[in-house]
Amino acid sequence: MVREIVKDENFLSQKSAPATINDLNIAQDLFDTLAENANHCVGLAANMIGELKRIIIVDDNDNYIVMFNPQILKCSQPFKTEEACLSLIGVRPTKRYRTIKVEYENEKFQKRVKTFKDFTAQIIQHEIDHCNGIII
Repeated sequence: MVREIVKDENFLSQKSAPATINDLNIAQDLFDTLAENANHCVGLAANMIGELKRIIIVDDNDNYIVMFNPQILKCSQPFKTEEACLSLIGVRPTKRYRTIKVEYENEKFQKRVKTFKDFTAQIIQHEIDHCNGIII
C-alpha cells in the first residue's frame, strides 16, 4: 500500500525500534511507496511512512533492496555533499562515506553483510540516519 510521506520533524527525530518478522507488511508498504515516488526518490526509511521501525529500502540501479535492522560496520573515504529528502524541505549539507560495510537482515531475517559504494552507499547512510532519528 502506498503511504503518505511524514514531514513532522519531531516524529522523524525519534529513534526507531528493531524490526521483527511481524513487520514484513511495513517493508511491502515501503516498496509500494518508493515505486510510486521513483521519479524523484531513491530510498525510504520506515519512519518516513509513519512507522518507527528499523527498516529501509534503497534503489540500487533499479534493484530494490530492503534491509531490516541495518547498521554500518565500517566506512571509508569521507566526502561532503548535499542531499534532499521527501520528508524535509530543501537541500542540506552533510558528510558521507564513499564505501560502507553494512550488516542487516533480509526478508527472511537472515543476517547479511555487504559492502556498498558510491551513490548506493550514500542512500543507505541517509536512510540509516532516519532510523537513528538523525535529521540532516
